[in-house]
Amino acid sequence: MDPVASAVRLEVQEAVHILSSSEDGGHIVSTLQSLRRYLGETETQAPPGEQEEFSRTHFATVLRCLVGKLSPDWLDLLPDGQLEELWASFFLEGPADQAFLVLMESIEGAASPSFRLMKMARLLARFLSGGRMAAVMEGQCGQQAGPASRLLQETLLTRVVGLPDRLGNRLQRETLAAFFPQNYFPLLGEEVLRVLQAVVDSLRGGLDCSVSFLSQVLGKACVHGRQKEILGVLVPRLTVLTQGNCLWQRVCWRLVECVPDRAMEAVLKGLVEAAPGPEVLSRLLGNLVTKSKKAQFVMTRKLLFLQYSCSTPVLQSLLGYLAMDSQRRPLLVQALKELLETWGSSSAIRHAPLEQQCYVSKAVLICLAHLGEAELRACRDELLASLMDGVKNRLDSSLPPVRRLGMTVAEVASARLHPKGPSLKFQYEEDELTREILALAAPWPAPDGPSEEGLPVAPVGGESHDQETVDGGGPQAGREGSDSELDSDDELVPYDMSGDKEQRNSKTPAYVRDCLEALTASEDWERWEAALQALEGLVLKSPAATREVSLELAKVLLHLEEKTAVAGFEGLRQRALVAVTVTDPARVAEYLAVQFYALNYSLRQRMDILDVLALAAQELSRPGRLRRAAQQGSPGPGSQPSVAAVPAWQAVVEERVRRKTRRFCKQGSAGWAAAAGPNEFNAVAGYFFFPLLQRFDRPVVTFDLLGDDQLVLGRLAHTLGALMYLAVNTVVAVPMGKALLEFVWALRFHGDAYVRRGLLSAISSVLLSVPAERLLADLPDELLEARSWLADVAEQDADEDCRLLAVKALLLLEKLRDRLLPLSSP
Repeated sequence: MDPVASAVRLEVQEAVHILSSSEDGGHIVSTLQSLRRYLGETETQAPPGEQEEFSRTHFATVLRCLVGKLSPDWLDLLPDGQLEELWASFFLEGPADQAFLVLMESIEGAASPSFRLMKMARLLARFLSGGRMAAVMEGQCGQQAGPASRLLQETLLTRVVGLPDRLGNRLQRETLAAFFPQNYFPLLGEEVLRVLQAVVDSLRGGLDCSVSFLSQVLGKACVHGRQKEILGVLVPRLTVLTQGNCLWQRVCWRLVECVPDRAMEAVLKGLVEAAPGPEVLSRLLGNLVTKSKKAQFVMTRKLLFLQYSCSTPVLQSLLGYLAMDSQRRPLLVQALKELLETWGSSSAIRHAPLEQQCYVSKAVLICLAHLGEAELRACRDELLASLMDGVKNRLDSSLPPVRRLGMTVAEVASARLHPKGPSLKFQYEEDELTREILALAAPWPAPDGPSEEGLPVAPVGGESHDQETVDGGGPQAGREGSDSELDSDDELVPYDMSGDKEQRNSKTPAYVRDCLEALTASEDWERWEAALQALEGLVLKSPAATREVSLELAKVLLHLEEKTAVAGFEGLRQRALVAVTVTDPARVAEYLAVQFYALNYSLRQRMDILDVLALAAQELSRPGRLRRAAQQGSPGPGSQPSVAAVPAWQAVVEERVRRKTRRFCKQGSAGWAAAAGPNEFNAVAGYFFFPLLQRFDRPVVTFDLLGDDQLVLGRLAHTLGALMYLAVNTVVAVPMGKALLEFVWALRFHGDAYVRRGLLSAISSVLLSVPAERLLADLPDELLEARSWLADVAEQDADEDCRLLAVKALLLLEKLRDRLLPLSSP
């Protein structure tokens, strides 16, 4: 054993024995003073090696011994509180993390109420007021990451942040003021600042430090709802420290980057609310939104779309932060597109509260004010299209505030998007909200230069009118010439209208949610028909949006009935349902399989479910499906084609050239090569297959597969066989084959020929899908049973098709005959 460690251990053991048994005050004091040598607080200090050994191994033991001896009689062994001060010095001067943990442990384990509990609570208050919490956290900033270190940090984190709750539960009405949350968390913020200053000093001295523990403390405190208390102290000081100091800025960036994802929302929301402006927020966060997906989601989605409690200055600070740096400005442009889309959504207009609609409207105008002319020019057409759709939907609303909000935003946005063209003008009654929104319209200075000029803001209609009118025309041209010249139309060239098409009143939906809304709630049959026709293309084009409402879409399409004479209604409905299933296969396939056995479905609907599952599985199992889906996904109705339509003469010329061209390549064009890719059905085959087998033998009131509904049973057998075949060489093929053979064996004597055909096809699917070695290893008994039944069917079945299918299955089994014969021998 190390002689240093052995010597320290013997002396500590002797001291603990004396402290535990002695009643002599002088002896106890001399023992404690000898132990203080290891803390480095006396003139005769122990060597550094002994101090380190004592702190690492024996300090907590000594502290627990001192806590155990704490009593009024023991403290009175010396007059004037001498022993108590010496006793407390070990907690206030030794290693801070161990002292803090022992203090918390003793308070939580003490009987309540008691002398010891109150003494330890007051000592903990002295511990906090003496700045020892900063020493606790600073000690974790230089530790190496390891299992023991992580466990210690997790324990410290729980007790540092949960201290007010833990002590409040123990002390109840005797809780000291220092432990109140409104007092403790500002103190914790001050201690975090002291540790950050120490980190900065260490970095200047060339030492490595970590702020990960501070980030966890900050995150956990904010998750507990104490953003205002702790950030109210941190943000004002960091605002001053980061001004013109790159090192402090980088430390702040790292502090926020290391916040755990589960706490990122609470921290960012608190910082956005506490920061006095976008400049400060930019100094504190840096380009965090470009590095962290969670931070990007919170800043560009959660605080803009899912919450609307932020005040207007906070919203300006948030969006101004996105506009402050060239790397973040693309996120601002994307946020504007999504905000404008949400602002004009008919569903949002009907269901979102007016406060949230006002919040989104302010965000739209703030984004427009921050963007420059070049950025707006790049996406002007898309923004104007969304704006016009939103204006129409808002003017259709029956609520005056909603209409007025639409008119106000449309005026300002149209003038900002198209400053040199005709702008929208409305007449409406001005109110406080209108004035607040118009105040947001002034363009902000660009981050790299002065503000742009020549961007007028639409005037406000100051007079109130009973009827709200729209003036969509441009400025009136000056009158020149006589009336006869104005009336003359000899110089007008007739416009070619030969290629015009009939324009329907109801616009084709541009988004999946709009289709869902049109199919469920719309009384406009033209819109209903347009939604059904556009749904498949929109589902393939927007898989992420589809997954959000996939189950609702599947339910609506499954119950959809033909309301108008739509050409190919059943095909449109089936293809849309297949597209939804392919886009979200696990959830939708499981839902459809469960609905197959549910009550209140017709036989037609149950067979539709089987058809959809088979078609979706076939689509998922095709190689190169993702590439083909991307090519075939139809563009949205509101999108513009990237290339102009090919003229008729050019098409004729190209066709003639194609016919006259001779090609000598024997293998064809490279474009005909089949695209390779993984079988996507592999990961979800179980969701399609196993739920269909679970309840086939359990009749319900309106559905009995083993009774009168034998047509559906035959279709079920064929579908299971198809799913088995499409799962060829997949991981789940063996359990699927075993389950399917058990299903066949249970129904092998069914009297309906159509059902028997499905069972025979299922056996062939198993033989084709499962590798031979797996069949012999995992399904030997099932194969022998199937072989004997197939022989009977091939010779004695009355249906010719059944006999033919049995012979084909036997031919497949013939390849395994040499391996099966040993299995059949006794």
